[in-house]
Amino acid sequence: MKFINIGYGNIVSSERIIAIVSPDSAPIKRLVQEARDQGRLIDSTYGRKTRAVVIMDSEHVVLSPVQPETMANRFSAPDDGRDDEK
Repeated sequence: MKFINIGYGNIVSSERIIAIVSPDSAPIKRLVQEARDQGRLIDSTYGRKTRAVVIMDSEHVVLSPVQPETMANRFSAPDDGRDDEK
């Protein structure tokens, strides 16, 4: 199982991520508000500006202070060589 750092030491499972998007568009803002209203929003920004919205397969929405491009690079970075599954 691989995890992705989404900022300030917070991590999510890369296998559960559906999309990493910018929070600027109106449809994403609506998605975030609906998740907040339904108790499915996880805010990991520590009060800083939201730069990315991570949509999970569990229908949770995670707010991150890290740029989507940075997170995508972390997502596609090669493994560190450790074999955790034996």
